[in-house]
Formats: sequence, structure tokens, C-alpha cells
Amino acid sequence: MIHYFDASRLTAVDSICFHLNILLKKYVLPGQPVIVMCIGSDRSTGDSLGPLVGYKLSKFTFENVHVYGCLQSPIHAANLSAAIDKIRRQHSRPFIIALDASLGKKEHIGFITIGTGPLKPGLGVKKKLPEVGDIHITGIVNNSGATDHVLLQTTRLSMIMTLADTITAALVQTFLTNASPDTLQVPAQPLLHRQIS
Repeated sequence: MIHYFDASRLTAVDSICFHLNILLKKYVLPGQPVIVMCIGSDRSTGDSLGPLVGYKLSKFTFENVHVYGCLQSPIHAANLSAAIDKIRRQHSRPFIIALDASLGKKEHIGFITIGTGPLKPGLGVKKKLPEVGDIHITGIVNNSGATDHVLLQTTRLSMIMTLADTITAALVQTFLTNASPDTLQVPAQPLLHRQIS
């Protein structure tokens, strides 16, 4: 089942955090490493959601949570299989949260989705890539159409930043809820911001 959250709503972060906590408590075993796998490319605005979230999350350190994929080292179509293999070599029985941009219905643009089961990267742009994730998070950045690759290139950056800020804030809040106080390290400068008009 897929759950939809409007990233523009002030309650979005709390709602996403609440749902993520339910899923983590239900599926993650004691001591099991949690991997946030941020998929996408910094070379396309519409596909940059994953690397942006990875960049923001990399400023934090959480107990038994590991982030892969960021602006400096993105995970994309060309290296996805290698990244999955690396994660499975370095972590025993990892619980993977896969995160990527997606295309959808026009009325769902700007929404964040959370679902159980693997993510199917590249589906929106007709690419066949390995499925990954025990649960997945997507940000719907544009509507699906005949020229999906063009839609990704013409997606507004402001839309991506709103989605990235909301997802990052929700994940940070979720991991804070489950972290021991002495294991958390946060950056000196605040990363999360939301402009309210």
C-alpha cells in the first residue's frame, strides 16, 4: 500500500515521521543496520532529489543508520548494481530505505509517497534497473508523459528543494526518535528550513 503526503502542508513532516516510525518498529530487527539509499543524478534537476537528501542527511550521524548516495557520490543507473552489492557486503542483513524521485499524476506533483517493498528505479523513464529497498520513499517531481526524460530536465528546482527539505526533516526526526542521546551528532549550522508565506 502506498501512502501519499503533501509536502507543502505544515503537518507533512510529522505525518511522514509518524508513518515511518510505525514501519521501522514493525520491520526492523534489534541491532539491524538501517540504510538510506538515495538514488538519482545531480546532472538532472528532476532526478536530483535523492542526492540532495543524501547530502543533507550526511551532515548528521545516527546510531546504526548509514546514508549512501549524495551530491558528491550519487547512486544512479550506471552504478546502482555496484552500490547494492557494496551495501550488502559491508552490512549484515541491512534494512534498506530506498529513496528516489518519481513521476506521477498531475494532481500528485509535490507529494511524497511511502510504501513497503522494493523501489523500481527508472520505471518512470522506461529504464529497467534492479529493484531495491525493504521500504521506499519517493518524491513526485512532475507528471508522467510521453517525454519523461524532458520532464525531468524541466522540473523546477524549488519543487525539488521543498521535497528534499521535507523528506530530510522527517527522516532526521524519525532517527532522533529512535536514537540514544549520546550517539547523535548534528551539524553546527541548521540544515532544515521551510519558507512560510
